Amino acid sequence: MKYRQLGKSGVKLSVIGIGSWLTYGMGIDDKTALKCISTAIEHGIIFVDTADIYNKGGAETSLGKILFDEMKVKREDIVLASKCFWPMSPNPNNQGLSRKHIVESVNASLKRLKADYIDLYQCHRHDPSVPMEEICRAFDDLIRQGKLLYWGVSVWSAENIDDAAAVCEKHNLHRPVSNQPQYSIIRPQIETDGVMATCEKHGMGEVVWSPIAQGLLSGKYSGGIIPKDSRAAHDGMGAFMRDSVTDEALLAKVDNFKKYAESLGHTSTQLALAWCLRKSNITSAITSASRPEQIIENCAAADIEFTREMEKRVKEIFA
Repeated sequence: MKYRQLGKSGVKLSVIGIGSWLTYGMGIDDKTALKCISTAIEHGIIFVDTADIYNKGGAETSLGKILFDEMKVKREDIVLASKCFWPMSPNPNNQGLSRKHIVESVNASLKRLKADYIDLYQCHRHDPSVPMEEICRAFDDLIRQGKLLYWGVSVWSAENIDDAAAVCEKHNLHRPVSNQPQYSIIRPQIETDGVMATCEKHGMGEVVWSPIAQGLLSGKYSGGIIPKDSRAAHDGMGAFMRDSVTDEALLAKVDNFKKYAESLGHTSTQLALAWCLRKSNITSAITSASRPEQIIENCAAADIEFTREMEKRVKEIFA
């Protein structure tokens, strides 16, 4: 495993992270989740990402139980991240980025995770209804209280990030240190919409989600065939990828990509992760897995040196 500094902050993350969206506490039972997370820790993964909305607290609860009750992981040995924004109940204040919701969300996450503090807490989306100063001051207060060590954002525009940085600079508040965008070979928009450049300008690292497009770039859906044990076959876990697995043109490109990866001695999953990590500002690629062997495969991507020739060929394949 390799480790990178999160932007200009002092903390380091494993370049491969383990996430829990649609998996642990939801689509994957705790026994399997324990095997996967144990394998991740054994192979040097120290960055564990979750969010309060994942199965309405179920993912945080599952991770807290597995990490600290069953595995007895030392709190200082991992970097634990969570997020808030999405509605957790019909209560109108139990959503968004008001000071009230941020503070109450952090307290609830701490209980579910069985932790005294959270290393990185992120705004799961931007909330235009709340003044930016209120958002920034709420996170600054929580950091000063020791409940959080760092804060960040997720799926924010370049303009939103600029606004937050300006408010923090004006009032001498703790700045956001991370952005968590979607990023993969087939979703490279942060390279062109200003988000990646803006994060670099403000010293923020990227911790990207869906780097293998929820498994699509693994090549397992060749010809539009959906394996019974795949994410797409699961009613809950496959809800966000229905269109992709029926896109014949895209699947044909993925088939070519898989052949290219194999010609280099890698799997397409490994090459897709290495493609993300070719950018120095990508601190970690957050992966998920339903089997321990998938984690071992993912970790091997950390050792791939992505050359200019490889980048050129991948661009040709997905043109």
